[in-house]
Amino acid sequence: MTDIRVLVVEDEPLLAEAHSAYTERVPGFVVVGVAHTARAAMAALRAGGGDVDLVLLDFRLPDLHGLDVCRALRAAGSAVDVLAVTSARDLAVVRTAVSLGVTHYLLKPFTFAAFRDKLERYADYRAQALADGEVAAQHEVDQMFATLRGTAGHSLPKGLDAQTLDRVRVALADRTDPQLGLSATEVSAATGISRVTARRYLEYLVTVDRATRSPRYGTPGRPEVEYRPR
Repeated sequence: MTDIRVLVVEDEPLLAEAHSAYTERVPGFVVVGVAHTARAAMAALRAGGGDVDLVLLDFRLPDLHGLDVCRALRAAGSAVDVLAVTSARDLAVVRTAVSLGVTHYLLKPFTFAAFRDKLERYADYRAQALADGEVAAQHEVDQMFATLRGTAGHSLPKGLDAQTLDRVRVALADRTDPQLGLSATEVSAATGISRVTARRYLEYLVTVDRATRSPRYGTPGRPEVEYRPR
């Protein structure tokens, strides 16, 4: 699959630069434009046509509200996906965003791990949604929606917490050599948690299809297990 093309819409130049840098750090995504106003964003989308797959949209723009941008896009027949990146916490805004087809809603401030999780889930959803043919059963539709929603922190298995899970995922993503995985011992050293705890989180990521496990050969004794992000 080709890279997912992203338009960053953010009025604060430093934040726009940071969001662009975050996006480029996630494999499979490429920033094709940056706009600092709603009108600039809509002009870029009109000019680019199908050259943008996903818009990272700040709602509090100097000329128009982000929801007005969404309305204008839908009125123009645009099917581009929108990920709201905003500090707007008003429930009415959230409800309207959902009604306008916003795929994700990410509150500022956020960590890179949270940002990456949204993009990765969007990429998984997009891969399923753009597949040829039709769904075979209800569970496939449910899986697509579940991919977007993700796993809420309170639904993690007993003994696991979302913050530590984020640290483990960051350690996997930020490994020095992208061709190699990390062992539980190496994740333990990178995160400050025990090796046993690191293994529990790594195995959880494998079970929810967010990481892969494989043997590492070349060391004395039994092969060590290493993990890579999926």
